[in-house]
Amino acid sequence: MSLASAFNIINGSFSAIAAQSATISNNVANANTAGYSRQVANVSTDPFGGVTVYSVTREADDALSAQLNTANSDSAAQNAISSGLTTLAQTISDSASATTSTGSQQNGDSPSAMLGNFVSAMTTYEADPNNPAAAQAAVAAAGDVASSLNAGAKAVTQVRTQADQQIGQAVTQVNSLLGQFQTVNDSIISGLANGSNVGSLEDKRDSLVTQIAQQIGVGTSTSSNGSMSIYTDSGAMLFQNTAATLTFTPSGQLGPNATGNQVYVNGTPITGSGSGSSIQSGAIAGLTQLRDTIAPQYQSQLDQIAGNLISAFQETDQSTTNTGLPPQAGLFTNATSESVPSSGNFTGLASSIAINANVDPTQGGNATLLRDGGISDTTDTNYTYNTSGDAGYTGRLQQLVSALQTPTSFAASAGLGASSSISAFAQNSVSWLQGANSQASTNATYQSSLQSQASSALSNATGVNLDTELTNMLTIESSYTASAKLLTTANSMLDAIINAV
Repeated sequence: MSLASAFNIINGSFSAIAAQSATISNNVANANTAGYSRQVANVSTDPFGGVTVYSVTREADDALSAQLNTANSDSAAQNAISSGLTTLAQTISDSASATTSTGSQQNGDSPSAMLGNFVSAMTTYEADPNNPAAAQAAVAAAGDVASSLNAGAKAVTQVRTQADQQIGQAVTQVNSLLGQFQTVNDSIISGLANGSNVGSLEDKRDSLVTQIAQQIGVGTSTSSNGSMSIYTDSGAMLFQNTAATLTFTPSGQLGPNATGNQVYVNGTPITGSGSGSSIQSGAIAGLTQLRDTIAPQYQSQLDQIAGNLISAFQETDQSTTNTGLPPQAGLFTNATSESVPSSGNFTGLASSIAINANVDPTQGGNATLLRDGGISDTTDTNYTYNTSGDAGYTGRLQQLVSALQTPTSFAASAGLGASSSISAFAQNSVSWLQGANSQASTNATYQSSLQSQASSALSNATGVNLDTELTNMLTIESSYTASAKLLTTANSMLDAIINAV
């Protein structure tokens, strides 16, 4: 070996050591940087028989990255559902003990608790029909039932409207992330083509995919030139050489009769029952399920309670000479109509159910009409039940108490069975919401745990281990020492040759 070759080998060794040291230093500096993947200086022999760093690549694990993205999507969906159900559950904040020791007063704010109080007040009034205070207490309890239903319906509207707004925010965020992704992806393709280190760019690209996955379930694939494609968990393409565009029109306030709009990718719907490519995970999927399925089901339950209350307390024609008059709303009424709604048209009644002013003392009404009838129209005696004006009359009160406890029909959309008493249905509604809220919270906790495990697994596989980096640095130091000795020897040989001349 000539001295020239020796110096070339020594020079290559020092260059390789410098590159390896820089890579290790970068790893150590980013040991606690979220999303950073360990980089490796790849060493090979050069034409002179020495070594050179021909590339710097990063540690990557596509399977673990995909698993983390899936966990992020599932966790975001469950968190969205859990958050909405928590808000709805606040409307049924009943205590663990449903009743007091006497059973006369229930503890809580739910329609079920208010109905329990109402039944108790009606039973008390039935036992003492000549007591004006008992009549007023019964009417006040009925008002509490209506207010509870109003509050529940208001919460449903709030949850649905907020979910709709959050869907819009998520769509805007995904579009922004896809735009950033395109810029980074183009830089990676260019960098790989000219042999540059693109490790940091790949970290950033993966981070963008992770953020997208929180909003919408995704999968990825990488082509031979390093370009990455993104598609939803339902197969719709989000990015392939260029970014797709997500569109969504906010619906504003979503009341009982309102339907939320769909999310589209390049004009193709990815949410909604009519979509052939409905996404299954991510915040958008969870929010859509909350807005379009879960909250409306609770709305339907509240509407069924309200509608059946109005029907149960309706007043029918009591005349013997002018028969066939249509039923009229009695104690409970739709605030916008005195008519009795049909069983197929209860939608939105929980929002508008109210106490008829004619029987409500706080509105100038007469509470004893609850006993006597004629609430619907105080000037029309055809709807009066207590035609004799008997102060001890209980017939109408018995009918009303029985109506609350007699099985009646309920719509299938409520999901609580086709037939039960109003009181039992209200109790089942509370149980349904409590169960759904508990299950959603459990699911969110479980998915969060999976997300944490997936993140740890990826970090362990691709992250920086300081012990490993220290060992590698010691190895490089040994190589540096050996190269230094070789340089000293070569310099001595060169000096000897010069001195011999």
